[in-house]
Amino acid sequence: MAELNVAADAQPATLAGFDVIIDARSPSEFAIDHIPGALNLPVLSDAERAEVGTIYVQESRFKARRIGAAYVARNVARYIETVMADWPPSIRALVYCWRGGMRSNSMGVILANVGWRTSVLAGGYRTYRNRVVRCLYDTEPLKTVVLLDGHTGSGKTEVLVRLAAHGVQTIDLEGLAAHRGSLFGGLPGQPQPSQKMFESRLLEILMSLDPSRPVVVEAESSKVGQLIVPPVLWSAMTTAPRIVLSAPVATRARYLTSTYPNLGGDPQALIILLARLPDRPGRKRLEAWTALVHAGRLEELAGALIETHYDPAYQRSARNAVGTIMGATRLEALEPEAFEHAAVAVAGIVTANA
Repeated sequence: MAELNVAADAQPATLAGFDVIIDARSPSEFAIDHIPGALNLPVLSDAERAEVGTIYVQESRFKARRIGAAYVARNVARYIETVMADWPPSIRALVYCWRGGMRSNSMGVILANVGWRTSVLAGGYRTYRNRVVRCLYDTEPLKTVVLLDGHTGSGKTEVLVRLAAHGVQTIDLEGLAAHRGSLFGGLPGQPQPSQKMFESRLLEILMSLDPSRPVVVEAESSKVGQLIVPPVLWSAMTTAPRIVLSAPVATRARYLTSTYPNLGGDPQALIILLARLPDRPGRKRLEAWTALVHAGRLEELAGALIETHYDPAYQRSARNAVGTIMGATRLEALEPEAFEHAAVAVAGIVTANA
């Protein structure tokens, strides 16, 4: 029988030693979180796993294992005939399940006997998850964070995504969280990832950064949508120096209207969101905003929200900010050329203060 190896940890250097990482858990487990880049080849589907678990509890352990083994054998055989059909003998595979038990070992033994150099992750997904928690919750905050700050609608995200082309390290929290960060920030048809998946994605980015160089992050609250920013980053953001973007109110209102076009497609949903604003608009103001929604005057509504809700909230936050202002740049227009000019300016500020 071929030897089945054991990987003792889920450190980046260990994971980099494999050509393919196989998550043998069910699709629903994989969807919640997984090692970045892992290939989901479940040895038991969600339905099969539920069936085997029910038999284990209600009938007998032996029957559950017998039925489960049959499912595993058939599923792994199908992968060998399809997904793995063209894998060369030199493939180095790491297999993991929830806790490094029967599911990963069952697949691992079969793959090793085929001839692929196969290892299982000791402790399974839990080993990986423990590493994520240690890195994001139990380590010192980042030392080189710079916040890209500014009023709502000033083009922060557009500038942030252009900074990499100018040699600046960035973390796009809104991209990782699939959310624009405000009450209106949900992306149509795109749910947010789980908290665990968000943290996995964030850690993957953090591991790719040079810790000695500045990293620019868009100023956010401690939550992006429903997701919490872990302490290793949030603690750094609370005291980080800031680069402030600004733009005229009317320009920002037009930009917001074009950035959130989906809101106009469901007036009732927009009215419900307006009533849920944190500072609770009064009855008359809400009625006026509702009239603007029904009239399709969304740019006018955006301007009203900027002046009565977003800008006052930003000013309160700015007064309480601890970090110094490193620099500032103004955008008279919010369009690609202006975003590029602002990115060049921000990159220059970051470099000058590095």
